[in-house]
Amino acid sequence: MTFWIVLILLSLGAVLFAVWPLYRRKGRMTPLLAVITVFTVAVGAGIYNHVGSPGVSSGHGTVDGLPPMDEVLTSLRARLAENPEDIAGWKMLGRTQMTMQEFAGAVTSYEHAMQLENGQNAQTLVDLAIALLSRDRSMAIEGRAAALIESALALDPNNPAALFYSGVAASDRGDVEMAIARWEVLLGLNPPPEIRAMLEQRIAEWRGEDFVAEAAPGPAPAAVEEAPPADVPADAVVAARVSLSDEAINAIGADANVFIIARDPAQPSPPIAVSRLRLSELPKMVALGDAQSMVQGRALSGFDEFELVARVSLSGGPAAASGDWYGSLIVRPAENNSVFLTIDQQVP
Repeated sequence: MTFWIVLILLSLGAVLFAVWPLYRRKGRMTPLLAVITVFTVAVGAGIYNHVGSPGVSSGHGTVDGLPPMDEVLTSLRARLAENPEDIAGWKMLGRTQMTMQEFAGAVTSYEHAMQLENGQNAQTLVDLAIALLSRDRSMAIEGRAAALIESALALDPNNPAALFYSGVAASDRGDVEMAIARWEVLLGLNPPPEIRAMLEQRIAEWRGEDFVAEAAPGPAPAAVEEAPPADVPADAVVAARVSLSDEAINAIGADANVFIIARDPAQPSPPIAVSRLRLSELPKMVALGDAQSMVQGRALSGFDEFELVARVSLSGGPAAASGDWYGSLIVRPAENNSVFLTIDQQVP
């Protein structure tokens, strides 16, 4: 029960400082504000559940064992006075101050945490950015707050909060293409169904398209799906929707090259055809055809069957190396030339 009380307080506080300034500027609850409201609550819940202490006994207090917030602040400050290098303590103090709308204090707390981490923790940078926006009652995500969010993405291209607020910032400054790109990466992180639908709706609006809600994706398939992910371009032999598993997302900490390789299982080298993209572009539909063939006279269209491999290269080069993440499946174009390919395995 204590966990849920704290969660509700954090979520309501997050909605107030993230949504209210935008609501005041727009004067009404726009679709984008609705997305922000739901997303902020969901992210707040996820972050607290991940970095907070929902399983720890609360001790004596006023509501179901929960101590008053001013007592929590006093306790945290005493703890930090004894150990000023307690990174977790500074973050906890910052979260508590945000809940109590002590935004200036939260900025100071997150600044301490960021300095102790040498600016190398993406979530701390995002938390500091949001604290700055709240303290300054900013009507737009710009200046240092925007820079912190972009720095967070450089450290962790798959940080959900950084992707979300970066998309909002891009939309605010009129860079719709950037907003779409950031939120499409966010969609690839498998958000809850209600979040997914709202993000997809906003992306469709940015593109001037009619929105049709889709069912939430299930587990990544191990083989060709009966329902194709998309139509194959006329000049392509195969089209694959390439995405990352949750385990791969959590393990890969920076942007990297992704090689899409078609190869003959009986003669893997040299590959038949190759395409390259960036990890930050996933999930993405990738088409391979004869134009991507590696050896003249050895066209992809000449193979009745081939192995399709998607590999994240941590070294940046095309050769597989220990630690790289990959996914593979056998494709028979005559049977189905539109497939799902999930990167879900690691090279030993």
